[in-house]
Amino acid sequence: MSLKVPKAGGPDLFKAGYKHMSGLEEAVLRNIAAVGELSEIVRTSFGPNGRNKLIINHLGRLFVTSDAATIIREIEVAHPAAKLLVMASTAQEAEMGDATNLVLIFAGELLKRSEHLLTMGLHPSDVIQGYEMALAKGREELETLITSTIPSSPLPTAEQLSKAVATSLASKQPGCEEFLSNLVAEASLAVMPKNPKDFNVDSVRVVKVLGGGLEASRVVRGMVFGREPEGVVKNATKAKVAVYTCGLDISQTETKGTVLLKKADDLLNFSRGEEKQLEGYFKEIADSGVKLIIAGSGIGDLALHYLNRMNIGVIKVLSKFDLRRLCRVVGATPLARLGAPTAEEAGMVDVFETVEIGGDRVTVLRQEEGEKTKTSTIVLRGATANYLDDLERSLDDGINTVRILLRDGRQVPGAGSTEIEIARRVSDFGGRTSGLAQHSIKRWAESLEVVPRTLAENAGLNAEDIVSALYKSHQEGNLLSGVDIDNESSEEEGGSSEGITSKLKEKNILDPYAAKDWAIKLATDAAISVLRVDSIIVAKQAGLAPPKQQGHWDDD
Repeated sequence: MSLKVPKAGGPDLFKAGYKHMSGLEEAVLRNIAAVGELSEIVRTSFGPNGRNKLIINHLGRLFVTSDAATIIREIEVAHPAAKLLVMASTAQEAEMGDATNLVLIFAGELLKRSEHLLTMGLHPSDVIQGYEMALAKGREELETLITSTIPSSPLPTAEQLSKAVATSLASKQPGCEEFLSNLVAEASLAVMPKNPKDFNVDSVRVVKVLGGGLEASRVVRGMVFGREPEGVVKNATKAKVAVYTCGLDISQTETKGTVLLKKADDLLNFSRGEEKQLEGYFKEIADSGVKLIIAGSGIGDLALHYLNRMNIGVIKVLSKFDLRRLCRVVGATPLARLGAPTAEEAGMVDVFETVEIGGDRVTVLRQEEGEKTKTSTIVLRGATANYLDDLERSLDDGINTVRILLRDGRQVPGAGSTEIEIARRVSDFGGRTSGLAQHSIKRWAESLEVVPRTLAENAGLNAEDIVSALYKSHQEGNLLSGVDIDNESSEEEGGSSEGITSKLKEKNILDPYAAKDWAIKLATDAAISVLRVDSIIVAKQAGLAPPKQQGHWDDD
């Protein structure tokens, strides 16, 4: 009599309601299919010709964007393997602020290419070993492809910075990249610290004002708030500033009390003490020379009356991030109590004014011209709120590119040129490697073709022809030939064939080396993490199911 051995994780091991999937078919290939779907979603948004996605999130908010980081954040991926890719992409966003789409499509392609090897009988550990060897070789080769470097000392000029950022912005806002990169360069240089490596992305703000057109956007050296001051004082120069995080109002007590009033005078005098106290506070503030108050909380009507009477301007700033920035700009300490600030706690602003942008009146706090400022603001103009949101996301990527380039100014050719060259060299390395790992090294190299192929597909060109033409061009020694998405170059113009250009340096199509290096590393790590999984165990969801209704409650 033979005993039947139960499968690992059989019905006796887990509570009822657990799902357990294991083996190549159920776990690994299913994971690869889920990851492939995710990378397919963002793949069509890659490059300057990438299409936008229209996403409505769980709160009903509308997003129209081609930014992969925003897309994956808002679609709320549920599959555990696809979540690993989302984490890798989020790590790229946190580390570099750009090239998130490259992580997703490259990791997706690595897993798709590994599927064939696994079904042919190769063990996942052999695939993983090959991918790790290919990654080490690929990163080594990437370092040899650096074509130019942005200097961090002396400071790069506005033109150098603008050209370096243009490629990143071209993939988000094609056609407007020159104008937007000039804005980013101007705003970044206005707040550049003595040591450029200390450049803080937080120092450049974006304020969106509906109307006008993109051409009406400009940089303001200082801070802009999209609302008017609360009181009647609308402008001042060389003003002393006090910042309060507490409410400017009569203080409410925690406990409730009952007051017995016996005569009419008691009623008249009831709140006079509080009013006198509030007036005393503002008198004290006015006597200390403060001309502008920034309130981080509510402002009562009575407080506003006293402030207007004492000729003190007041701005309400409800965002704690903006309040923190503002304290840095004016050099003030936020106070949690009402009363006059000490000399150390008060700040100073050169110009406080209310200006009209489009139909909106906004408040501007800025330094005198020529002075270094701690914060600069890009005032964006556009037709719709969604368009402005997308512009803001693009500028955010542009400002992050400035940060990357100031820390590591090395640049590699863009337009799929770097990927094809690395693919070619790693493929040769795979051919010289003995053992089973050579198959996955070659697959890793082939996966890099996804970049030029996607650029060509999104531009409506024949991807197969372009990839083979790029290989031919690189074999001949043209390391600077990439996909020409405008399809303008001909052989006489320096292009090897239709759809290819060799003038990447002249056209300034260069990507930051650091962002590319991180993207390749994180994508390979994410793909390896998915390949290491051999079974998926899903616990039953917590929480009770809603009770089933027995007929309609009104019938009985």
